[in-house]
Amino acid sequence: MARRAIRKKLRGWWPTALILLAACAQTTRPQGDTGLEREVLVSAAASLSEAFAEIEAAFEAAHPGVDVVANLGASSTLREQILQGAPIDVFASANIANMDQVVSAGMTAGEPAVFATNLLQIAVPAGNPGDIAGLEDFARSELLIGLCVAEAPCGAFARQALASAGVVASVDTNEANVRALLVKIELGELDAGITYVTDVLSAGGTVAGVPIPDEHNIVAEYPIVVLADAPHPSAAAAFVAFVLSTEGQAILGEYGFSSP
Repeated sequence: MARRAIRKKLRGWWPTALILLAACAQTTRPQGDTGLEREVLVSAAASLSEAFAEIEAAFEAAHPGVDVVANLGASSTLREQILQGAPIDVFASANIANMDQVVSAGMTAGEPAVFATNLLQIAVPAGNPGDIAGLEDFARSELLIGLCVAEAPCGAFARQALASAGVVASVDTNEANVRALLVKIELGELDAGITYVTDVLSAGGTVAGVPIPDEHNIVAEYPIVVLADAPHPSAAAAFVAFVLSTEGQAILGEYGFSSP
C-alpha cells in the first residue's frame, strides 16, 4: 500500500532537555484561532516510530501552529520519566502494565484508551542466513540471538511467547527497545530476534519475518492517555482524539497495527 510522505522530526530527550522543556512550558500560550497551545509533548513506544511520524504530520496539518514533539523509547523507560516528573503531555505505551503504573500513581487525566494492537514476529536478516523456522531455533547455541530487555514490552512479550513454546533461548544480547534490536538484525549482527509484526513491515525488505503460531503469540495492546500535569492539556487532548479518530486509525493500519 502506498504511504504518505513522512516528515522525520522525532527527537529523543536527555535529562537536560527535559528541564529546558519544563521551563519553556511555563511560557507557552495558545496561538491563533485553534484554541490550542503551540506544542504537544508525546512520549510513545519505539514500535510506534513510523506510524506516529505520519500521525504527527497529519495532526500538524489539521492544527496549524501546533508542533508535536515526540519522545520515543521503551515504554518502561518512558514510564520512569513520567513517574520522575518529566514534562510530558501524552503517554502512548506498548503494553497495559507500564500504563497501569502511571495510572496507579495518579498521574493521568482520565482513563487510558487502547488505540491499537500488535502481534509478535520473528525478525531475521534478509535471506534468513540462520535458516530460522520458528521459536525452537532460539535454543540453538550456534546462532546469534537477540531480545529486548525484559523490562521493555517487546522483551516481556517475547519471553512469554518462548515460555509458551517451551523454549529456553540462547540469548546473546538484550537491547533497550525494539528499534535497537531491529537495527542489529538489519545489519546482520544477529541471526534472529523477536520484534513486532509492524517492525518487520517498517523495515521494507531489509529484514524478513517468520510467523509465530497463534497459540504462542501475544497480542500487545497499546493504550494512550493525557497526563494529569500535562503542560499543554488542550493540545494533548486534541492529539489523543486524532489518534483515536478514523484518520488516525487508518494511518496506524497502514503500518500494520490493528484497531482494538
